[in-house]
Amino acid sequence: MKPGIHPPYGPVVFRDRAADYAFLTRSTATSDKTVEWEDGNTYPVIDVEISSASHPFYTGTARVLDTAGRVERFERRYGKRGVR
Repeated sequence: MKPGIHPPYGPVVFRDRAADYAFLTRSTATSDKTVEWEDGNTYPVIDVEISSASHPFYTGTARVLDTAGRVERFERRYGKRGVR
């Protein structure tokens, strides 16, 4: 790797305020805001709108589409296709 062209890579706290969830990881993202973490150190914090703690897919609250009803409605509207 070329020296001097990569952004600094360090510890950052990502915080999901909707789910009251935060995790410490490493990233090139930075922030002026800081937070004191569980280990007593202060890290930059980035607030995110959605994380794995609040995303419907990961929490199991995702809606299931009524695909059977959609297919039946399509067939009523346009008719069934003949067998080839």
